[in-house]
Amino acid sequence: MKISRFNLSRRHRQSGSAVLVFIALLAIMLMLITANSSTLLHLHRELKLLDQRQVERLNASQTNATLVVESPAKTDQK
Repeated sequence: MKISRFNLSRRHRQSGSAVLVFIALLAIMLMLITANSSTLLHLHRELKLLDQRQVERLNASQTNATLVVESPAKTDQK
């Protein structure tokens, strides 16, 4: 029983193509993960800034009150 060389070379090309497709998909996934991480970092910074502004606004509006609002970020650092 003879095995044709044509079938063997075709199979190698197919497996090589599958590896290239897999690497391309992996690269796309890594780019998406990087983009999402960057976006989450920016959102975290934005939330901290909004929290600081709100604390400042609440402290400024309490003229007769003795209670001072402290930001959660400051309590986490203790």
